[in-house]
Amino acid sequence: MKQPLTFNLEKKDNSARAGLLKFKSGLTVETPVFMPVGTQATVKSVTQEDLEEIGYKLILTNTYHLYLRPGLEIVESFKGIKNFMSWKHAMLTDSGGYQAFSLSDLIKYRQNGVEFKSHLDGSSHLFSPEKVLDIQNIIQSDIVMPIDDCAPYPADQKRLKESLDRTHRWIAESKKIWLEKNYNENQALFGIVQGGVDINFRKESSKFIAELDLPGSALGGLSVGEKNKDFLEAIAVCNEYLPAEKPRYLMGVGSIPEILNSVALGIDMMDCVLPTRNARNGQVFTSKGKLNLRNEKNKLLETPIDENCSCRVCKRYSLGYIRHLHKTKEILAYNLSTYHNLYFMKQFMENLRVSIISGKFEDYRKKWLEIFGSGS
Repeated sequence: MKQPLTFNLEKKDNSARAGLLKFKSGLTVETPVFMPVGTQATVKSVTQEDLEEIGYKLILTNTYHLYLRPGLEIVESFKGIKNFMSWKHAMLTDSGGYQAFSLSDLIKYRQNGVEFKSHLDGSSHLFSPEKVLDIQNIIQSDIVMPIDDCAPYPADQKRLKESLDRTHRWIAESKKIWLEKNYNENQALFGIVQGGVDINFRKESSKFIAELDLPGSALGGLSVGEKNKDFLEAIAVCNEYLPAEKPRYLMGVGSIPEILNSVALGIDMMDCVLPTRNARNGQVFTSKGKLNLRNEKNKLLETPIDENCSCRVCKRYSLGYIRHLHKTKEILAYNLSTYHNLYFMKQFMENLRVSIISGKFEDYRKKWLEIFGSGS
């Protein structure tokens, strides 16, 4: 049987990797890859045409939110979320476990999942390993995530051990269901490593996930407030034990320093709301660092956001105008700023990949860390 996802490693520069994700559907995605977050079947403030124009081939949506709205009946009637939102490329769905934990005031851990109340209407629901995979099968995403228990930061040893035990039990059950229901024919299930910043727990979890022999591995529970040193050590120990021939996905990471430092340790995939959320709040990324669009000093500037950027926003609109849009809270402000940030991220990742292939990744990393900081 043809695998739902294969990973071809094309080039390494020390531990940094350039590869290619190949989906059974014929879709391909170059790595390292940054995935824009479209939590509720939309990457906020931009259209699918915008994403395609920029060049994105893989985005993320969220099981929890799609399950509640628009709901499974609507998603199923459209034969999947990609048809519903008119997205022709690859998609990854987060399991929704983290949202169930973080958005609900009242949750109860069960042997077979987590019981939670909807943040919309207070209705009760149970996310079990089977339920989460069934939902994602209806969604028809290409990469699916199992439900896991992401312990809060900081967490004591007891809580971390509980998280590991639950996560491992649920993921093992998820694999069994994934195979029994033949979801593995079209959807790639990733295992999720947990363990906080405890190196021994991270090692234990990575070994467990590696032994499951799933199409890919994800690192959860990082970039949640821990020190940069602990963040990097946790990634390093995970990648030491996760299979090198499969893609490694660092969940919820999107700052420039975090991307550079995690790719240096062997990470292939990452996602974050940072570029889009920051854009809506008036902060954009440029070749000279971060820029606050709402700053008073920009009001008379006829120059673009970034003179070194060739996106359609920078080609046409002035800083003074975009600042005005943000100050008056015009909807166009969010579209223009988000488009620019997503364009910047796409170009940044493409150039990062080229630097790996050409053996100049460390030069590239050093250059951008000097502009955006070390991430400490």
